[in-house]
Amino acid sequence: MRITVETTVAAPIDQVWRAYTTSADIMAWNAASDDWHTTKATVDLREGGVFSSRMEAKDGSMGFDFAGTYTTIVEHKLIEYSFGDRKAEVEFVPGAKGVVVRVVFDAEATHSAEQQQGGWQAILDSFARYVEAKQKRS
Repeated sequence: MRITVETTVAAPIDQVWRAYTTSADIMAWNAASDDWHTTKATVDLREGGVFSSRMEAKDGSMGFDFAGTYTTIVEHKLIEYSFGDRKAEVEFVPGAKGVVVRVVFDAEATHSAEQQQGGWQAILDSFARYVEAKQKRS
């Protein structure tokens, strides 16, 4: 099963791309809720390069690593990656109201499709808020 989440970010494509692919930015937006945060992120943005991020509950009660390998990079347009036996694609589509960021990923069996879609959407919404706030400050 494939799940799709998307958002529109009111910012230029270069800023959207940079925020999605830079370790320091990822650490600032990569959380589904305020009680979680990303404590470490690494990015080797090239085909065959690896990425990882460490997400933890702020109270220290739990955490997990999300890591994978980039399989396709088309600057300002597409990132494809594999993580375990699953795959995901991230599309960046500039439009009149900003950049549509669409993530399509393989579902896993542990959590319901609704839980997965909700969690990934919350992270993507956090990304949009972060980029738009950063855009307003610059």
